[in-house]
Amino acid sequence: MPRSDADDTLPEPDRLEGAPHPRETARLYGHTQAQAAFLDAFNSGRLHHAWLITGPRGVGKATLAWKLARFLLATPEDDGGFLAPEKPATLDVPDDHPTARHLRALADPRFRLIRRTANDKGDRLRSVISVEDIRHLKQELSLSSPDGGRRAVILDAADEMNPQAANALLKLLEEPPAKVTMLLIAHQPAKLLPTIRSRCRTLPLWPLNPADLTDALMQAGAEIDPADRQALAELAGGSVGAAFRLIGQDALPKYRARVATLQTHPRTSRTRLIAFADGAQTRAVPEAFETAVTLIDLFLSRAARTGSQGQPPPEAARGEAQLLTRLSPDPWAARQWATLAQSLGIRARQGKAVNLDPAGLILDMLLRLDETATSLLHRV
Repeated sequence: MPRSDADDTLPEPDRLEGAPHPRETARLYGHTQAQAAFLDAFNSGRLHHAWLITGPRGVGKATLAWKLARFLLATPEDDGGFLAPEKPATLDVPDDHPTARHLRALADPRFRLIRRTANDKGDRLRSVISVEDIRHLKQELSLSSPDGGRRAVILDAADEMNPQAANALLKLLEEPPAKVTMLLIAHQPAKLLPTIRSRCRTLPLWPLNPADLTDALMQAGAEIDPADRQALAELAGGSVGAAFRLIGQDALPKYRARVATLQTHPRTSRTRLIAFADGAQTRAVPEAFETAVTLIDLFLSRAARTGSQGQPPPEAARGEAQLLTRLSPDPWAARQWATLAQSLGIRARQGKAVNLDPAGLILDMLLRLDETATSLLHRV
């Protein structure tokens, strides 16, 4: 088994729970500019040896990387002869193509996947990509390709490398092996060494629009009410991964209920606040606390966005636009909401770390939110 493959008993670190792995995703929705840029570089003979695929989590970076790997390994090389293949017009590779089948099974000898691996005990995944993984990759790439053709490497994610691994990768990028294309995925490219970024061509990906987001979610097996498309895209920030988690947590109706409660401010029902907080400590739903924190953070960030931009974002709940405009009418108010979001986020993480009562933490967050709203509404 290749070193990059995690133990079968452990979850794959690059797979969202409940969703298909990116290598099993048949179609990439959106990101036409990034795909066109790569195809143009390929057809013009200017294919860079390293590509840095950036963007928010869950927008399709890994799906694009796997699509590029399939394309590179399945497309015949131009040997300069009279029977040279036509230049491809698309990056698509049929699902039943031998290369596509081999990559889905992680069984193509021309391909390497670098991701977090199991620890020495084999009972959990490492928190970082280690230098040993990069050194092993370098050793493998120093050998000739089985057929003398192209090879592809996906590193998911590059910003999970420890410093020693990053330095080892830099040396590999400085002296790239022939016919090897490195596909580096980065959620936070600023964390990478500037010298690594400078040796890669960047493919930036952006949040998906509601239609593409919905199509991608349905492909992953999610069920979505057509009336919820816009609201889900708004709360998820155009991220399929974030939307998938929100659906799994039944977060959209909970967010709408929270907005409805806030619309009664300053006569907010304390009973409703307590009921919302109590829902964060149910043992039957372990992620209930994280869901409650996420919903509060979403509202605070949207309030800050409203004041800073001078207008509310598209509604994710009925009456939300009017509420956000009332609570965050200007940049000064936006700064108060942004500051509150930061402080509450820190408190939630610290409280969870020391096992404070989840309901008490959430109730405290809600009360501080109400206090901020009151102070802003009474501002002279």
